[in-house]
Amino acid sequence: MKKFALPAVILALCCGALVSVVAQDAPKTAAAPAAAAPAVAPAAAASAAEPKDEICFEGRKGATEITKRELKPGWPNVKCSPVTGAALWYGDPYDGTKPMGKVPLLEKIPAGMAVMKPRSDKLNLLAQCGTACHNGVYPKGYPKDNKPVPIPTMVAMLPELQNFSHGRGAIWCLDCHHPVKRNMLVDHQGGEISIDDPQLLCGKCHGDKLRDWRDGIHGKRIGDFTSTGKKRWFSCTECHNPHDVQHGERNKGFAALQPETPPQLPLGMKDASHEKRHPIAH
Repeated sequence: MKKFALPAVILALCCGALVSVVAQDAPKTAAAPAAAAPAVAPAAAASAAEPKDEICFEGRKGATEITKRELKPGWPNVKCSPVTGAALWYGDPYDGTKPMGKVPLLEKIPAGMAVMKPRSDKLNLLAQCGTACHNGVYPKGYPKDNKPVPIPTMVAMLPELQNFSHGRGAIWCLDCHHPVKRNMLVDHQGGEISIDDPQLLCGKCHGDKLRDWRDGIHGKRIGDFTSTGKKRWFSCTECHNPHDVQHGERNKGFAALQPETPPQLPLGMKDASHEKRHPIAH
């Protein structure tokens, strides 16, 4: 038995050493695929998880839009409706605005307390129109009178001009647009009006609406609603499309918006009957 004991001990020691080596190497071999996997995964994960900009419209689709971003952690600049894509409320109602141009009878508003969002940078055709064809001279074939005529080039760029309905045929392009400066609007005396101040143009014909807009009973405003607070005013073309203002057969001033569901009542409140009571007895 003794002659078998020594070889058995040596064999046991060798097996133990072999198992130890295999045990040490096994995790490295198994870990290799796991270590290699992240080299491919981040690229795929990054593209899959890359957040898309959330953009919602304000007055009407296709006019002013706002991209959602965080002003500070947990405080967005705007909340977009998941139903319609419209802006519901603002973290900063003055984001991207500039002081409103001069408007008759609003001269008493302190400078900078009435602001608007410029739209000229959104109208990407303006720069092209002002340099390609309408560069200060009348192009060849220019109409000799003020009767509306179909212009294929314009209709191709702005399809709504195919059935131009503003004024029911009584007006044409140059009643609103400057004859040689297409990046400007025009008043009754031929003076220039900034594309960012369309209320001065619309007031030429719609004086009653301009009056109501000035008085705050037409249009939209957001911001500080105290009497001397800073407010953002929405211009006419932010809610109305001047090229299709009747909106086809509906003959309305602007397209109807899809209604939102009413907000949830606070916890413990059964109904909204409190809204029927006027805060001031009369």
